[in-house]
Amino acid sequence: MSELLLELFSEEIPARMQQGAAKDLERLVVGALSDRGFLFEGARAFAGPRRLGLAVSGLPAKQPDVTEEKKGPRVDANEKAIAGFLKSASVALTDCEKREDAKGAFYVAVIKRLGRPTPDVLAEMLPEVLAKLPWPKSMRWGSSSFRWVRPLHSVVCTFDGEVVRFEFGGVSSSNVTQGHRFLSKGAIEVRRYDDYVAKLKTAHVIVDAPERREIILHETRQKAFALGLEPIPDEGLVNEVMGLAEWPVVLVGTIDPAFMDVPAEILQTSMRTHQKYFSLRDPASLKLANKFVVVANMIADDGGREIIAGNERVLRARLSDAKFFWDQDRKRNLESRVQDLQQIVFHAKLGTQLERVKRVMALSGEIAKIIGADVENAKRAAHLCKADLTTGVVGEFPELQGVMGRYYALHDGEDKHVADAIRDHYRPLGPSDEVPAAPLSMAVALADKLDTLIGFFAIGEKPTGSGDPYALRRAALGVIRIVLTNEVRLKLRQTFESRADTFKAHFSRKEADELIAFFADRLKVALREKGVRHDLIDAIFALGDEDDLVRLVRRVEALQAFLKSDDGANLLVGYRRAANILRIEEKKDGRDYRGVPDGLQQDEEVALQRILTKTKLEAAKALHAEDFAGAMAELARLRVPVDVFFEKVTVNADDKLLRENRLKLLSQIVETAHHVADFSKVEG
Repeated sequence: MSELLLELFSEEIPARMQQGAAKDLERLVVGALSDRGFLFEGARAFAGPRRLGLAVSGLPAKQPDVTEEKKGPRVDANEKAIAGFLKSASVALTDCEKREDAKGAFYVAVIKRLGRPTPDVLAEMLPEVLAKLPWPKSMRWGSSSFRWVRPLHSVVCTFDGEVVRFEFGGVSSSNVTQGHRFLSKGAIEVRRYDDYVAKLKTAHVIVDAPERREIILHETRQKAFALGLEPIPDEGLVNEVMGLAEWPVVLVGTIDPAFMDVPAEILQTSMRTHQKYFSLRDPASLKLANKFVVVANMIADDGGREIIAGNERVLRARLSDAKFFWDQDRKRNLESRVQDLQQIVFHAKLGTQLERVKRVMALSGEIAKIIGADVENAKRAAHLCKADLTTGVVGEFPELQGVMGRYYALHDGEDKHVADAIRDHYRPLGPSDEVPAAPLSMAVALADKLDTLIGFFAIGEKPTGSGDPYALRRAALGVIRIVLTNEVRLKLRQTFESRADTFKAHFSRKEADELIAFFADRLKVALREKGVRHDLIDAIFALGDEDDLVRLVRRVEALQAFLKSDDGANLLVGYRRAANILRIEEKKDGRDYRGVPDGLQQDEEVALQRILTKTKLEAAKALHAEDFAGAMAELARLRVPVDVFFEKVTVNADDKLLRENRLKLLSQIVETAHHVADFSKVEG
């Protein structure tokens, strides 16, 4: 078995595009090989600053032969039909077999295609595949109409060590590549992936991105440890930097002491965003240190002193701008900035940020009452929470909104809890982000997210299967995480409807129902990792009277435990039997059989009616007391009477009145079960 080696060598590929391009290349090539009947052992894509490639191992030397059968017309069909079939199949009549089925004899074209040598197939296939590579952005250069992410210099393509000849983008394939731009000279001939990797490493190029990543992490930790420091974790930056250096060299520089009184978040964000530097901190105090790590793509003769000095000069200029914004912003307090929000449009149909702040203030006050937070402080935090959007620092670093608001609030002498709520009201930003825990922070964070959700649903801007431009799914998940983590007893529907009048657009029960359903879907996502069944969430939501997420989850957990028991599983069977019979008979009779049965005769049906009445009453008491396990235990009492009823009683009796009462009894089974959950939503 042989190996395919493919490399496309170009000018620097943006780091953010490299891993996606590698996955796309593997997907396209593997798919094309499979379509042509090839089996192989494995494929491995790779990407770096100047190269994108793929190695496919275990390819056969020849494409497999293919035999295809195509059914044709009847043997006694007219000549025109037979001629058309032969033409479409590209065969002669002598290449066809006669076969028979129950309807008679018919022609079958047996088409045999001999496999071609693998290099011939690759030479034909690869230019087509490479042209389909979906770059987020591409460019043209020279007079050609060819587009690629950056100017393409060479294409390496070998199979079993020999060159596969084709042309792509005006470049002819070969077995020659280049090493590091500065640390290597001359062409490098390669044959297979192993010697390709080895020769490039000698030429100061590490092909494997995870290997570059590990070097960066290891060297950064080692350099920091030698200084008594540790790197501040930043997975996103590591993944980006590994795409910037073919031969990563880790160096440590010093931050000018003049900037160390600037908030650490500003320094860290400036270094990360503009310079791709890693920040270091004191492991004991977790305070930002006056050191940074830069990953160079160069081995310097002086040990990197000039590289470090150059980066320190650039950093001083960057941090001078950041310090200027910080100093200027503190000349105005947050209160004076609130009116400036009138100039920032939140959404054309939802008004300005100032109008939004007023809505969030009112909702924060309502939620603060529910959760026991200080109402006036909640309103104060909401009043100021968006004011930092008008500051220079947030204008330069939007990711610091909220964080800077806290600093400015503290500088202005605001209450510490108010300042913390300003910072925390955006949280959680994602599944791994911290959830606000202080009551004041919870109130403002919930109000901010709920205002967004209610507003966009009110104007019909709901997420679709293909898009969520206003991040409403993230907002709903944020609400769910805050509520469940802190056990906040908040009635969603009541909250939605209480805010409806604040929007110019109409927010009716229809929109409220849609938003409740949206929360149900997000709740399924949030609870999936905990092993909670999505159908049980539907079974509780379907009752229509449960919009307290904490209570709802407790009910779902109790229901899941109940259905795992023998009583629960058997009762579910009985429920379905009752519901199915009832549905069929109601459809046949054109009526429903809701109501209390009167005139039951057999002991089994009388006993079932008696226990249904008691169960309904006791389950309702347990639900009211939020004793959900108790409610399930009451349902469990129905298992034996329901089983005995179906074993001993004929529902569709000849006596019409008796049949009607027994169908009403089935309706009572369904109704009693629905006090606890809509069992029709339960799957399996």
